[in-house]
Amino acid sequence: MTDRAGRRRARRLAIGAAVVLALAGMNGPWLYRFGTEQYHEYKINRPEYKAANGKWEIVEFPKEYRQNTIHAALLHTGKVLLVAGSGNNQDNFDAKKFDTRIWDPVKGTIKKIPTPADLFCTGHTQLGNGNLLIAGGTKRYEKLKGDVTKAGGLMIVHNENPDKPITLPAGTKFTGKENGKTFISKDPVLVPRAKKVFDPATGRFLRNDPGLGRIYVEAARSGKKYETGTEDNYRVQGLTGADARNTYGIAQKLALDKKDFQGIRDAFEFDPVAEKYIKVDPMNEARWYPTLTTLSDGTILSLSGLDEIGQLVPGKNEVYNPSTKAWTYTKKIRQFPTYPAISLMQNGKLFYSGANAGYGPDDVGRDPGIWDLETNKFTKVPGMSDQKLLETAGTVLLPPAQDEKYMVIGGGGVGESEKSSKKTRVIDLLKDNPKFVDGPSLEKGTRYPQASILPDDTVLISGGSEDYRGRGASNILQARLYDAKNGDMRRVADPLVGRNYHSGSILLPDGRVMFFGSDSLYADKANTKPGEFEQRIEIYTPPYLYRDARPSLSGGPKTVQRGDSATFSTQHASSIKAARLIRPSASTHVTDVDQKSIALDVKTSGNSVTVTVPKNRNLVQSGWYMLFVTDDQGTPSKAQWVRVP
Repeated sequence: MTDRAGRRRARRLAIGAAVVLALAGMNGPWLYRFGTEQYHEYKINRPEYKAANGKWEIVEFPKEYRQNTIHAALLHTGKVLLVAGSGNNQDNFDAKKFDTRIWDPVKGTIKKIPTPADLFCTGHTQLGNGNLLIAGGTKRYEKLKGDVTKAGGLMIVHNENPDKPITLPAGTKFTGKENGKTFISKDPVLVPRAKKVFDPATGRFLRNDPGLGRIYVEAARSGKKYETGTEDNYRVQGLTGADARNTYGIAQKLALDKKDFQGIRDAFEFDPVAEKYIKVDPMNEARWYPTLTTLSDGTILSLSGLDEIGQLVPGKNEVYNPSTKAWTYTKKIRQFPTYPAISLMQNGKLFYSGANAGYGPDDVGRDPGIWDLETNKFTKVPGMSDQKLLETAGTVLLPPAQDEKYMVIGGGGVGESEKSSKKTRVIDLLKDNPKFVDGPSLEKGTRYPQASILPDDTVLISGGSEDYRGRGASNILQARLYDAKNGDMRRVADPLVGRNYHSGSILLPDGRVMFFGSDSLYADKANTKPGEFEQRIEIYTPPYLYRDARPSLSGGPKTVQRGDSATFSTQHASSIKAARLIRPSASTHVTDVDQKSIALDVKTSGNSVTVTVPKNRNLVQSGWYMLFVTDDQGTPSKAQWVRVP
């Protein structure tokens, strides 16, 4: 386009905008709104605006491929796994209609994947072999007070026999010694044998500590008269002799109160090449809302969740071995709320930001700190502002990962609280006595914020809502870029779609970011109209992709050992200043402990760039990574997939 033609086009656009605004002034609110919308569209599509603020676009799948996406993970094939399970829809659950899709963001293709269990509210993480480990999900939907027809709750089964465990089948009847009421178990339960306790000073036997089993029980008949109000001992029907003497139940109130979701033990690996689920050994504990975190040796720690009776798993964490496909308990017990944000540190310990996504007492496992899994020592870290507002907060390991700085973003009160925090807090774990300090504030208190690391060492922070699940039409249509190098944060283009509960974000290999999900409780300010699940995908194109050119990257090996170097081809070697290995995300419920951006040493020569991978396996966990190089303007290449074995 010639300069003269460009000036003519700019003049026409300016005149057109002025005419629209003038007409709006003469013709009332409708034209004013129309004109404002037209001008807004014009403004956000100007090249200079996009170069400064980026751009949002909506992707709407064909109707037959839409689903209520709860979980998403980027696969090393470049495709995105979108998991709904029953999609927070009990009709789907009752019909055993469980959904998974694979979406190719380059080709735009979508494929339905057979889903073997209800993976709604499961846990997931990337494995070293490139598969995605998925564990837990939904056994039963919650029942609200008023919908519960049979009194029920938790029965603790005691076994005082030190010589053998005992198994009680589903359908076992428990009758109260004082209240005389009978309750029936819904599942089998294995109760371990009692533990003999000795006095170490004298060597004398002191007592037996009974083995304990937990089981959900329910009254045989409906009605309020079958409720109990106090603790009672329960005789186990059908047992005789020593078993009858040694085995009994104790239950608190068994009532018509709300019953929480129940979890499953099922576990699977998803194979991105075969594009199918592969069943592996189930977990020892059923879990709904668990977090899966990679450990130093490449095994996977499964934490927290609601169990098969809807209770918070009592601190019994377990580890998955990808070689044997089996699970073993950790040596010690430690309890956290559900979906705790727990990440592996460079020294092999675990960092817990205090952020979580839901269930659990408000006084158990909510303090941020550093956890030595081997010794079970937990060291609290101070300085967290709004510490009682960490439920539904976001946590991100700021780039580059070597700096070991974490940011905790927003959050809200426990449960269905209307309280929310506008704080961001940053902690430097490499300091001798690390503590949180406040970073730049958000404009509004924000629950469910999404945070995605970008290849230029910025973090995209977007969405969320001021109130629980977007109540009161409180979705926040704002986005910001946080610069991890200097701590600045600035507003960028506003998203088009509100995102709160059950939403997430994923960095794509081309440098864009996709957003999925959102599950508002209500659709109006008065909280009278039920909300609908947001099925549209939205893509954010960051400002760096609206510059004149981006560096190329091609060739090179597909596998690079820790401590080794690898050489790739590029047409822009002289301008390349940095390289990052970014671990692909696995996101759900404001929890994504997988994502991290690792700085690589860079050397350029001719038409090539050579990068060196750090040696620390706690920093560079085994698996597939996106390799980006960025130029002196911070513009990234498209990613090359590289595996670190």
